[in-house]
Amino acid sequence: MALRQHLAQKLEQRLSPQQIQLMKLLQVPTMELDQRIKQELEENPALEEGLDEVEDDFDQDEDYDDQDESEEEFDLSDYLDDDAADYKTQANNHSKDEEERVIPLSGEQSFQEKLTEQLHLLYLDDQQFTIADVLIGNLDESGYLNREIEAIVDDLAFSMNVDVTEKEVVEILQLIQELDPAGVGARNLQECLLLQIKRKQDGDISRYTAKKILENHFEEFTKKHYDKIAKKLEIDEIDLKDAMDEILKLNPKPGGSMRESAKNYQQIIPDFTLFESEGRLELGLNGRNAPELKVSREYESMLRSYAEGAKSSKSDKDALSFVRQKLDGAKWFIDAIKQRQQTLLLTMGAIMDYQEAYFLSGDETKLRPMILKDIADVIGLDISTISRVANSKFVQTNYGIFPLKYFFSESLSTDSGEEVSTREVKKILSDAIESEDKHNPLTDEKLMDLLNEKGYNIARRTVAKYREQLNIPVARMRKEL
Repeated sequence: MALRQHLAQKLEQRLSPQQIQLMKLLQVPTMELDQRIKQELEENPALEEGLDEVEDDFDQDEDYDDQDESEEEFDLSDYLDDDAADYKTQANNHSKDEEERVIPLSGEQSFQEKLTEQLHLLYLDDQQFTIADVLIGNLDESGYLNREIEAIVDDLAFSMNVDVTEKEVVEILQLIQELDPAGVGARNLQECLLLQIKRKQDGDISRYTAKKILENHFEEFTKKHYDKIAKKLEIDEIDLKDAMDEILKLNPKPGGSMRESAKNYQQIIPDFTLFESEGRLELGLNGRNAPELKVSREYESMLRSYAEGAKSSKSDKDALSFVRQKLDGAKWFIDAIKQRQQTLLLTMGAIMDYQEAYFLSGDETKLRPMILKDIADVIGLDISTISRVANSKFVQTNYGIFPLKYFFSESLSTDSGEEVSTREVKKILSDAIESEDKHNPLTDEKLMDLLNEKGYNIARRTVAKYREQLNIPVARMRKEL
């Protein structure tokens, strides 16, 4: 087949660097935006914080007024060396696609390190200490030993050149199980709870009964077959309840207790504020979402001087290109921040109007079914843009701080043909479970009948799906004595 040349016109749509920058800024929350702005201020000297008193569109071909004679001249040639080769000032040992990843170091002491400290208080020889150290290193975050003893014996033989038997490893493991916190070093949940209840043995009949339940009737306990337990132990409901209360006081994750105490909780900073004033809703944007940025006047003056001066030398051309690039980057970033503010307010304003009944009353059952396409159609933006705005954003209302995704939900038809939000159905479902008789909790089928009586056409499997989304266990697991 012969090769041929021909002309063809093609229309393509590509995202410009400015549009890509805006898309990235849209999806970051307030805290990350604050850090992103600080990063841009450090990287681009042409960008400054503060209010720009005189706004003008800068172009190198425009006529500019003469600068004040008292203004200090800035000669960039003093900082450039024409004799210096480019390779002396550049480092190119990284790929363009390679990301700089920094692993943060934790300053908190892990529970494994605290267990190792307790080992030094025991009378152990070198071999016993090595076994104990390996066992502690194999504990997971919850404090459990999930590896087989045989595998640990092999590790000691091949990695540490320590020849031991499974019996010797089990003996050291029993020593570790006596350390704090109670229950650490257990190989399963039953052993973990037993280690804790045994430390509480002080002649109390309830704790003795709890120990017997964990030892001999653990399967019935996990399935909440209280009648079978009471019958086998020949105890009444009051004694069984006291024993269950003792078991519920135990910690199923002893290793996580130290982690929880040292856990850093992230503070949520809302992106929007929405309050009711005299029956009207008022929407505001967080100040951190609307920072005052301006283009550096010094860099504009610098570009004027280089644009009007001679550009014959390589250093002058490089300086002109550098200054122009930084000025363009600063203006693009400022425009992206302003456009981000407008898009955020436009989207949140549409959500506020759509869910006005809820924001005025705070009644969750008044939430209208709303999907991303509904808001996109109202404000004339793409669904992907609405998704970026709703991602990781929060709004502060009179009834608390909510993520924007909270107000989006699917619709469900009632007997009268009315479209209601699934959020309304979940609210009714959670209220019904909260007020149920815990001695005889409602099954999914009974919950379905209850919703059908209220006019909601819903199947049992849908009830089960909503219940799981609300993190509510099945009826048998909600049963209490």
